[in-house]
Amino acid sequence: MADRYLRFTGTAPGRLLARRLGLPQPTALRRWSPEHPDLTGPVLRLTAGIPREADEPAPAAVVLDATGVRQPAGLRDVYAALHPVVRSLAPCGRLIVLGAVPDPADPHQAAAQQALEGFVRSLGKEIGRGSTVQLLRLAPGADPDATLRFLLSPKSAYVSGQVIEIGPAVPVASEGTRTALVTGAARGIGESVAATLARDGHHVVCLDVPQAEEALAVVARRLGGTPLALDITAPDAGERMAAALPDGLDVLVHNAGITRDRKLANMAADRWDSVLDVNLGSVIRTTDHLLTSGTLRDGGRIVATASISGIAGNAGQTNYAASKAGVIGFVRALAADPRTAEHGITVNAVAPGFIETKMTAAVPLFIREAGRRMNSLGQGGLPVDVAETVAWFADPGSGGVTGQVVRVCGQSLLGA
Repeated sequence: MADRYLRFTGTAPGRLLARRLGLPQPTALRRWSPEHPDLTGPVLRLTAGIPREADEPAPAAVVLDATGVRQPAGLRDVYAALHPVVRSLAPCGRLIVLGAVPDPADPHQAAAQQALEGFVRSLGKEIGRGSTVQLLRLAPGADPDATLRFLLSPKSAYVSGQVIEIGPAVPVASEGTRTALVTGAARGIGESVAATLARDGHHVVCLDVPQAEEALAVVARRLGGTPLALDITAPDAGERMAAALPDGLDVLVHNAGITRDRKLANMAADRWDSVLDVNLGSVIRTTDHLLTSGTLRDGGRIVATASISGIAGNAGQTNYAASKAGVIGFVRALAADPRTAEHGITVNAVAPGFIETKMTAAVPLFIREAGRRMNSLGQGGLPVDVAETVAWFADPGSGGVTGQVVRVCGQSLLGA
């Protein structure tokens, strides 16, 4: 659904009126396209405590290395490095702080590095003009290249205020075309995820319920993929998924989900049961089968869809929020499970905020506008924003990123 307010405030009269009335003035985000795959402008690289050699006019991005900050007093160097350049950052720019993992054996280092999280989240809420701010915590031996490629590109337009920990990756050989399976792929976010993975060279198995078989076939045909009509809550769903993947699977994306909203006092048991079974139970059962059967290959990627509702809660969504919080718990535990950790398989989750879909278009006007504006970027996201984040998780170079929950919400003001 079109965001008419965003379009209006992009005009000269709209900007004038919004400024006079003190209304939000969101910046139209620059997203990836084949014609414009990169940010426009230089990347300024700084190190906390080391003076920069020359000014870089209007950098498209700034990367500050603060891994060496081991004392709270060293935070002054972070301020000194970024204070002069924040205003010169180009619109829709990127600012990334590289930090270290807080060391529980060193309280001073832990305090200084944890302080960077509050700094980054706050800067993300004030930087404006469509720019984003992130903190990458690098463990010893971490390779952040794939993550930096994503965050320093238009693909990360709706990701801001995030803290991402990167550990050392388990090297796994990858040859030939990778196969990805995306649930809920017939429309909306799932269709966008499937299209983005196909763009990146994956053969995509598009899964959705039998009732959506016709639309599913259209999507799969357009992407050169394979349709798989299947109810993921069926007792034999895992077996049927494995049977459809005789050559194995590289990327498993759990996108399918439903809502059955009611306040708990008015919620019938079937509404509770169906949401928990589709959104959480089926994710656990099918993942377990694909792992134990050996269908998911070494070096594979598992990406599940959570939600900011599972982080912050939402009135009328006790069932949905419980299911999405459960997804987060499952992802964090499975990332450390020997079935994944010992085979180079990463497990992560995306947590979308307000994304412009047919479902959110049906939300009442004032609630819809609140969802759009109550984030640091002042607008709703698009399905492709979630898809690009999934594609980064699925990247063979993202092997050091596991057990992470990344919000695709424009740094929503709700929740942590």
